[in-house]
Amino acid sequence: MFCKHKVADILEMEQLQLKTLSLTSWHYRGLQAIRRCRTKAMGGHIDKCDCCQALHISYNSCRNRHCPTCQGHKREQWIKAREGELLNVPYFHIVFTLPSEFNTYALSHGKVIYSSLFRTAWQTLQQFGDNPKHLGAKLGMIAILHTWGQNMSLHPHLHCIVPGGGWRKSGTWKSAKNKGKYLFNVKSMSKVFKAKFISELRKSEVKIPKKVYNTVYSKKWVIYAKQSFRSPKYVIEYLGRYTHKIAISNHRIIAVDRENKTVTFTAKDYRHQAKKIKLTLSSEEFVRRFALHILPKGFTRIRHYGILSSSWKKEKLPRLQAELACKKIVSIKTVEPVLHRRCPVCKKGKLHTILLFNDRGPPENWRVLLRDKKLNRVN
Repeated sequence: MFCKHKVADILEMEQLQLKTLSLTSWHYRGLQAIRRCRTKAMGGHIDKCDCCQALHISYNSCRNRHCPTCQGHKREQWIKAREGELLNVPYFHIVFTLPSEFNTYALSHGKVIYSSLFRTAWQTLQQFGDNPKHLGAKLGMIAILHTWGQNMSLHPHLHCIVPGGGWRKSGTWKSAKNKGKYLFNVKSMSKVFKAKFISELRKSEVKIPKKVYNTVYSKKWVIYAKQSFRSPKYVIEYLGRYTHKIAISNHRIIAVDRENKTVTFTAKDYRHQAKKIKLTLSSEEFVRRFALHILPKGFTRIRHYGILSSSWKKEKLPRLQAELACKKIVSIKTVEPVLHRRCPVCKKGKLHTILLFNDRGPPENWRVLLRDKKLNRVN
């Protein structure tokens, strides 16, 4: 989708300030990669259509997971893969949110804070799932970390999709109670989650003052839980909105004032029925907030647990799908990667890369070079 304004444009405006606005050298590297995405600085390639023979010059993508320009195709591939793992049961959307008092420590100790969030969210659900009073079966969970709110401030929370039931030790499926209206009592889960998270954080290397612990312990932690989705397939479409989302997408940026150095973007005001509003920030503040959401190096932000974990899926998923009479059982390995792009001219042929070039751009005599049989040959 064409967007008039991009995050990269704002980073370009503030390129001299990026190091100052970055929290660490890792954040700086991320911002620079997004700024250069699909520009001459990244180098590029020349593609040729195997049908109409048209030539196309393209610049390379940065492939950074925080880049709004690079996430679309990854999201589609992820959705396609998950469709083969659906169970014919209700699914629930549960959100675990951290109190704002932990924000400062999330910035300085991201791996510890966010890993603890994943771990204790799963431990909380697992505790309720294992208890025969609530379910008495092994649960599954797909969890996606988001660190932002609609105004791009720091707001760490975990979106979790949980099947409405679990796997008994006897090897059969047990459906959740309450006729699919809700999974577990959210007030009870909130208390358990609070206790587990604080306990885990106390044992970590993060030094947090006792005053902060007292404050967050006295607060009411709220776990958001939505009713089950209307169909299993809708789960994947819904979850697809969250998997490869970043702090702000390009289409939300509606105005960039280069003279006054301001950025205006749309946001939803959830305090007023998700009413659409406009927010304006200085370009420096926009970049500063965007940098808050660059995750630590190598950190995994989408995780699978229990009966949805990779090891479990390989061994028992087909059997479970058969028991639940799922309409379609497809292995994740059968999803074909997108190897070729369609020609934008004839819409029929496939594009094949025939020449690569660096940040200096294609050689002046590139058309002559392409007459060479070796370069013109399509593999």
